[in-house]
Amino acid sequence: MTLSVDISHRLGDFAMEARFESAGRLTALFGPSGSGKSTLINLIAGLIRPDKGRISVDGNVLVDTAARIFVPMHKRRIGMVFQDARLFPHMSVANNLRYGRWFTPASERYAKMDAVVDLLGIGHLLDRRPAKLSGGEKQRVAIGRALLASPKLLLMDEPLASLDEARKAEILPYIERLRDETKIPIGYVSHSVAEVARLASDVVVFSQGKVAAAGPTEAIMRRLDLLPAEERAEGGAVLDTKVLRHDEAFGMTVLASQAGEIRVPKLARPAGASVRIRIRARDVMVAIEKPAGLSALNILAGTIVNMKPGEGPEVEIGIDCHGAVVVARITEQSRQALGLRLGSQVFAVIKTVSFDRANTGAGLPAEADV
Repeated sequence: MTLSVDISHRLGDFAMEARFESAGRLTALFGPSGSGKSTLINLIAGLIRPDKGRISVDGNVLVDTAARIFVPMHKRRIGMVFQDARLFPHMSVANNLRYGRWFTPASERYAKMDAVVDLLGIGHLLDRRPAKLSGGEKQRVAIGRALLASPKLLLMDEPLASLDEARKAEILPYIERLRDETKIPIGYVSHSVAEVARLASDVVVFSQGKVAAAGPTEAIMRRLDLLPAEERAEGGAVLDTKVLRHDEAFGMTVLASQAGEIRVPKLARPAGASVRIRIRARDVMVAIEKPAGLSALNILAGTIVNMKPGEGPEVEIGIDCHGAVVVARITEQSRQALGLRLGSQVFAVIKTVSFDRANTGAGLPAEADV
């Protein structure tokens, strides 16, 4: 299903110009606060009427100012999840979930209560009221309510922003399941590199109301210049891998990737399972000879395909490892000392311990698996 946006809109002194298409399972609308992400979500949902332009989902036009088309919000079949869960405090979890069904004609309902409850792991919460739920539980219920409206598109506006790290870790696997086990396209607003790298199939980057870039996650995340200054240290390569085997003796999991075998701390995933990893540029060392006598276990051979200045004394280097590009951030002094240039044959060296929980998640399955 393709989300197509071509709009211009002004809110006071803020001007938005957004044009992109995405057919991704989960499209992240990414950028710093105030860049226009939430405004775009509201335009897609029908909460705001654009000054000019067109928005369509899978060819169904939601708004076209030239043709004087504006489908009201309640007829767009779009599910919404906000930062705060916005549950009805006087209703049980079960009744909050059922509320999502009321605005969808019976003939168009495809979401089943039992299936949604199982997907989100909230069966034990059905009799509780929102005041008795944790922040992560509230968000899972809010997602369930949106799903039970049988939407054609699900919009999530920074759904983890109000949660602490423990609650984020709790809910991320459920969003991965939602992405992988349903056929509902998701628009996901975030300013967190870690969330986007873990969840998104495609990314649209916003800067001052305009689309700075759009494309597959792995291509966008290695463009450190596109990331907000406060998040740049979290940028780097995103690789979709599969579990090759587990090394029980040392508590390791060996992943098969296009770049080569990669060892990470042991994962609770079976052999053959898809795993997405993020290799931060700051965690990559560069060697001109294959290292020996080194504690780092991941050594990937490759060729330098791009180099550009970073911040201050830094240089950003792209290393093509059998078709997968790994990004390293080193000093200009190190670059000169090693004699690095375009075409240099090098080794990217990554410590196993850099693959913490924030840098590993469920990989996207092939389309045929969904």
